[in-house]
Amino acid sequence: MPPHLSADRPAPQPPERDAVDALIHRTRRLRGDVDAVRRDTVLVDEDDPQLRWQRALCDLAVHHLDDLGAHLGQLKAGLPADVPEQPVGADTAPAADEPSGPLIGRVGSAEWNLLTDEVSWSEELFRIFGRSPEAGGLSLDDLPSVLLPEDQPSLTALVTDCLVDGKPIDGEFRILHPDGRTRTLHMMGEPVLDTDGCTASMWAVLRDVSALRRSQQAVRRTHESLRRQQHIARTEHRMAVELREAVLPPWRSSLRLPDRGPGTPDIAAHYLPSRSSALIGGGWYDAMELPDGRTLLTVGDLTGHGIQATSAMAVILGALRGMAVAGIEPGALMGHLNQLLETSIQPALGSAVCCRFDPATRTLDWAQAGHPAPLLFRNGAGRPLPPPDGVLLGAASGVAYEQDTAHLLPGDVLVLHTDGLARDNSSGQGGARPGTEALLGLAPRFAAARTAQDCVRAVIEAFGGAERLDDACVLIARIGA
Repeated sequence: MPPHLSADRPAPQPPERDAVDALIHRTRRLRGDVDAVRRDTVLVDEDDPQLRWQRALCDLAVHHLDDLGAHLGQLKAGLPADVPEQPVGADTAPAADEPSGPLIGRVGSAEWNLLTDEVSWSEELFRIFGRSPEAGGLSLDDLPSVLLPEDQPSLTALVTDCLVDGKPIDGEFRILHPDGRTRTLHMMGEPVLDTDGCTASMWAVLRDVSALRRSQQAVRRTHESLRRQQHIARTEHRMAVELREAVLPPWRSSLRLPDRGPGTPDIAAHYLPSRSSALIGGGWYDAMELPDGRTLLTVGDLTGHGIQATSAMAVILGALRGMAVAGIEPGALMGHLNQLLETSIQPALGSAVCCRFDPATRTLDWAQAGHPAPLLFRNGAGRPLPPPDGVLLGAASGVAYEQDTAHLLPGDVLVLHTDGLARDNSSGQGGARPGTEALLGLAPRFAAARTAQDCVRAVIEAFGGAERLDDACVLIARIGA
């Protein structure tokens, strides 16, 4: 294309070759660094919107640097047809719907002479449009015919503003390539004025930005997907919290039971969140008076997190309460819970301990399913109760759960907790599970406590700041005189 004339500014001066070489070198290095990050962004989980978004951003950055390298290469060598070397991204194979050859072939130029109706297209522009040079370049009147119908009015308006009002052209449109694919072209141009200041022709540079726009669309789609996923996660977290608070007794104060005289237990409980508060598990604690005057004490945990775990917990806790009210013994109750989990539509595993305390005789009947045994504190010392046999809920069919009995004394403190409360590397002594030694070390404080709530405060001070991988529940019953 011959150089255009413009009466309102001097002819541009060619850039220093060394400066352009330095820019090309820096662009190539940056492109290599970004491409290395892109290769490291391996999509292990195609369903993870965070990983998809990161990969799309890397792809978009590579496309931008490819285009920048192509422009710098053209700036260095002059006319595109004379460029002998590969641009920055030439080592990357073009997409199936991209023009073959170096990336610089995606940029072409054109000039439309208004006085002679002559049309001058560069070889690259013919390749971009998929048009034979023998057929000649399209005139300004014919150019809209290859555009998608919805893009034709905008191109017509751009050309009219350029020729009539002298406005520069800067816009995009889509063409239907002869191979049947749609390509997106970015067009920049301006009027060429003659010596009298009148518009003599119009020149333009057109760039195939199809791959770039696809990358941008991928970034937008993955970003929107990520935002939706985050919104869903926040919504599910809120629902899980609300469901937990609706089902479990309040843990910010003592669990009030009717005072039936001597032996009535003072009960308090607390919920401790995990290191990531977003992980709402299926743990529970509960205390309720039964129709015969005895008291139900239970703590348990289900596998999983989120609304699925909390909804399953609500089902299990409802069944447990119903069977306890019906007078079913703790051992048999565990067997029914095991069958319920085993036949659930969404199977899960769970551990639980279920105690039934009679304040009249201070007798504790209890059973457990793969759960830490209750800790009994008496006279300034603590120990775990010898556990009866019991496997995890939902782990096996037709399992029979043993039931044991313990006799409590006035002033005894009984601690029920989930496995996530205290986990360490201690081996445990006297039948204690690993992680319970720290709890047993609170015996002096429990002995000095006046209420169950005081005991819970001691547990919170000891374990509230710990980095737990899972949330935890603790329920403490202090036997009255």
